[in-house]
Amino acid sequence: MNPLKRTYLVVIDDSAEARVALRFAARRAAKTDGAVEVLAIVQPQEFVQWGGVQSAIEEEQQLRIEAKVAAALGELPGEAAVITPEILVRQGDPVAVVREMLGDRSDIAALVLGTAPAGDPGILVAAFAGPDAGNLPCPVMIIPGGLSDARLEALS
Repeated sequence: MNPLKRTYLVVIDDSAEARVALRFAARRAAKTDGAVEVLAIVQPQEFVQWGGVQSAIEEEQQLRIEAKVAAALGELPGEAAVITPEILVRQGDPVAVVREMLGDRSDIAALVLGTAPAGDPGILVAAFAGPDAGNLPCPVMIIPGGLSDARLEALS
């Protein structure tokens, strides 16, 4: 990523709220001449005896995530539809992976997380909006998963 650009780091999973967060970040990046990085965190695979099988599993995960991102961004109107995010796939504990990334990168302007419209906010929202929030190197944007497209556009 270009260190002069404002980069929005979005953590994505299979949830609808992650898709809303990605759409918000893309709109925001388009309006601020910024960039979007999408981080997908997968559980480490059990030991696979054959390296080719492990490689195929990792490639399938990457393709699935790229398709999910393309679908979410393909529905956006205007400038936000042309945002081409960098997609990163990491393995490990989600909180630890995000903390490490934020610690290593000075170009990340905001961590963008989606939260469900009801119930548990999710492990990342709980971790990064809790007691340690004041120690983070960038703001955390928590995007409600129930926002309509019209409201997302107005807010971004």
